[in-house]
Amino acid sequence: MEELQKKFKTLYSEVEKVVVGQQEIIEQAIAAILCNGHVYVEGYPGLAKTTIVKTLANVMDLSFSRIQGTPDLLPSDITGNYIIDESKGKKEFKFQPGPIFANVVLVDEVNRATPKTHSAILEAMQEKQVTVGSSTYKLEEPFFVLATGNPIEQEGTFKMSEAQVDRFLFKLNIKYPKLDEELKIVDRFSESTFDELKVRKLFTATELVNLQKTVKQIPIANDIKKYAVELVASTRSKKDLIEYGASPRASIALVMAGKARALMNGRKYVSKEDIQAMAYPVLRHRIILSFEAERQNMSEDDVIKNLMKK
Repeated sequence: MEELQKKFKTLYSEVEKVVVGQQEIIEQAIAAILCNGHVYVEGYPGLAKTTIVKTLANVMDLSFSRIQGTPDLLPSDITGNYIIDESKGKKEFKFQPGPIFANVVLVDEVNRATPKTHSAILEAMQEKQVTVGSSTYKLEEPFFVLATGNPIEQEGTFKMSEAQVDRFLFKLNIKYPKLDEELKIVDRFSESTFDELKVRKLFTATELVNLQKTVKQIPIANDIKKYAVELVASTRSKKDLIEYGASPRASIALVMAGKARALMNGRKYVSKEDIQAMAYPVLRHRIILSFEAERQNMSEDDVIKNLMKK
């Protein structure tokens, strides 16, 4: 466990060679990979979303692809399609894999893609496979999707339903950097490009798959497990602030996220602090606030904080 903790600390320092700040976002993205889950990130343009994901893929020695969400994006543009292959003197249909066939997939501005395209992405996320025509193709493990949404521009977008967003393990809110961090960003990227900033490869795909299995084996005390489930269940009874609460899927996600955080911190047990820290990314996209909460100008995070106080 101590060796793992050192390795994760080295991973953070390698990522910091490229990404300035955003420590919490980086840690939670790594936790999602360890939980074999996916992440939905909401944030304004230009806040290093692509840089963070690309850097993590480089440090973990994983294949990376990027899909830009647009209204004319078709499911076949993501999954791939059959092409006519004329090699060896004869014509035959050959499957050409799309960008979804990578270990780390960034779907930029997913809310600009149509619902039909969303369904193709969601099948890959949930089933870890792609269906084209009558054939099904398995995706290589580990498989991690990070989808981004722009919270300010709603014209020409197709909002993902609550059921679709619920498929993501975490929802992360990426914020503007502090002044000193922004000065570092300007210094770093006005003197060099992303490709010139080299990072060491610390994990392999096989190691990550084994770590995903290790996360499941981290012990959690019954009282901590009960605390996590009670916290999720309280979202369904707090009718004055929450119109619709989280499902049991959130309870599973919260316990798994707590285990991943414990492993990353070199601990063989899940603490109450792990559950509280992970409650925000796990629950913020799984609750729908009531009119009363919105009238009080409360955010999802404010309501979750309120629940934990109780």
